[in-house]
Amino acid sequence: MSDAYDFSERIGRVEPSATLAISNLAAEKEAEGADIVDLSVGEPDFDTPENIVEAGKDALDAGHTGYTSSNGIPELKEAIAAKLRGTGVDADADEVIVTPGGKQALYETFQTLIGEGDEVVLLDPAWVSYEAMAKLAGADLSRVDLSPHGFQLEPALDDLAETVSDDTELLVVNSPSNPTGAVFSETALEGVRDLAVEHDVAVISDEIYERIVYDAEHVSLASLDGMADRTVTINGFSKAFSMTGWRLGYLHATEEFVGQAGKLHSHSVSCAVNFVQHAGVEALENTDESVEEMRRAFADRRDLLVDLFDEHGIDVDVGDGAFYMMIPVDDDDQAWCEAAIEEASVACVPGSAFNAPGHARISYAASEERLREAVDRLVSNDLL
Repeated sequence: MSDAYDFSERIGRVEPSATLAISNLAAEKEAEGADIVDLSVGEPDFDTPENIVEAGKDALDAGHTGYTSSNGIPELKEAIAAKLRGTGVDADADEVIVTPGGKQALYETFQTLIGEGDEVVLLDPAWVSYEAMAKLAGADLSRVDLSPHGFQLEPALDDLAETVSDDTELLVVNSPSNPTGAVFSETALEGVRDLAVEHDVAVISDEIYERIVYDAEHVSLASLDGMADRTVTINGFSKAFSMTGWRLGYLHATEEFVGQAGKLHSHSVSCAVNFVQHAGVEALENTDESVEEMRRAFADRRDLLVDLFDEHGIDVDVGDGAFYMMIPVDDDDQAWCEAAIEEASVACVPGSAFNAPGHARISYAASEERLREAVDRLVSNDLL
């Protein structure tokens, strides 16, 4: 029987998400009865804070189940703008689009800014979906490798300067970083600013992990002089507030950008879920204590892993944010990750998925007990 579908060239440009593929494989093995230590998924292992859950329930009880205005309810947009002003960004509620998840905010940004053949610059290792979203928009990719510099941007500014040009349409910056946990210094971001202004380049600043920072200070790129009118700030509620399944994110940019991106938003998702937006207001306004408790727990887990790897003579580049660590493995990192899950029942993501071959990403959004178990299994199976 012949296939009646004639798939677009556009969809053929991308592969399925590697991180979700590993997570799905781990779930399949667990369903078969295997005890998998899943360090592949970027999801906090904490319940959504109770005050947020109650706010969602209250919103349901109050009948907030219909459509909202496309860009979001006024209360949430005002709360987001106030939060951004707290980080030094000159923000107004009319400059915000509330989206069902940070991924949607990113997708709308790529689709709004990028046309066929436009150059997008990525900083490697880069989160898997940046490349996919850029290719879906028709972009040509240029990449700057941060691996030789301990995954930090500041030592690689000369490399970035050699890559960014007047032909560059968009640069993507993610700090704190997925997959490395690196937090880029203010000096590094000022270097980004200087290049963006010199070459008239727009910048995505993906700040989804901004509340999960340890021995560094997060700087919001749009707060720097000269960046307010050329930065699209992406953020959301999944990581800091442990709200992955609630699907709530946002973008902030100029009113002109919001007007253009809002067209795609209205024709695709219509709006984010009504009662979830009300829970988002509660998250921003009354959840600092819970966020801090989770941040401290992630910091303890990071330090535990560093100690465990040090005991086995494994040198890792330690990030100051997010809840990820890149560990050096075999050159064929895909085969290593397959062996890790098949032989040691530990799920990790191949570094090649992030354009960082020879590494594997582990998420320490798991209990200390499970982290110890994972390292023990990998060592006992001669994988570390």
